[in-house]
Amino acid sequence: MAEEVLSRFEEVGLIDDSAFAEAWVESRHHGRGLARRALAQELRTKGVDSSLIDEAVSQLDSEQEEATARELVARKLRATRGLDRDKRLRRLAGMLARKGYPEGMALRVVRQALEEEGEDTEFLGEGSL
Repeated sequence: MAEEVLSRFEEVGLIDDSAFAEAWVESRHHGRGLARRALAQELRTKGVDSSLIDEAVSQLDSEQEEATARELVARKLRATRGLDRDKRLRRLAGMLARKGYPEGMALRVVRQALEEEGEDTEFLGEGSL
């Protein structure tokens, strides 16, 4: 009986995992600043099929993801003023990592933001955390 009801709901469009996944990605990326990796993990925990997850997160490209990372860092940057350079780098890159951003992108975005503020980032290697 339950299977019949669920099948009927799908037929009339009341259950649409694809639309749900796309709306979730749109909402959580713009609302919380989550990256593709974090969004995919959230959808997996919700039981969404892998192919639908891939399709939904593909609507975000790497430029959009990097632009969002820059916005997040810009918002958080002021709160780290007064801390030493290495601590700022760790806090900002850690914030991006928790939101699912790739390490290389996180470090690049944070390093650029710190440079724009006048911080000396010359001695920060590629893998500095």
